[in-house]
Amino acid sequence: MNLPNPEVLYARLRDQIAKAFPDRSELGLIGVHSGGAWIAERLHRDLNFTLPCGFLDSAFYRDDFSERGLKQDPKPAEVPFDVNGRQILLVDDVLYTGRTTRAIVNHLFDFGRPSKIELAVLLDRGGRELPIDAQYVGKHEPLNPNQAFVLTLDDQGAFQLGLEEN
Repeated sequence: MNLPNPEVLYARLRDQIAKAFPDRSELGLIGVHSGGAWIAERLHRDLNFTLPCGFLDSAFYRDDFSERGLKQDPKPAEVPFDVNGRQILLVDDVLYTGRTTRAIVNHLFDFGRPSKIELAVLLDRGGRELPIDAQYVGKHEPLNPNQAFVLTLDDQGAFQLGLEEN
């Protein structure tokens, strides 16, 4: 399989968000650790968001926590703005079953009640188990259930995309 260029996908995603949100002065941007956090940080910088960028980890909010356990140490939540009544853009690297997004939304509600939540992802690989969809997508790229996209950052901060077999 030829993997898509993640920098091209990022540019597509960035342009969709810039067009959808010409005024980003009150938009809350929250990245999902870890790949989504990297993407959110770059979006925050490239699109000049006014509010500081937030970050959430889904580890303790997942409905499959008892099966998955902790894959890594959870990162602390950082939501440096008032969530109540605010439009929120969640950013993640790959959308698959929808369970991470559901967990992040549950976690977000610990901080208040947003007026609206939308989702931006670099890759939508299909295979949804929950009725969750992204409004902004770099690319739809179906994968077999035994495969997974892995986003990393190189030493210069450029996105790299790999494929793992489970």
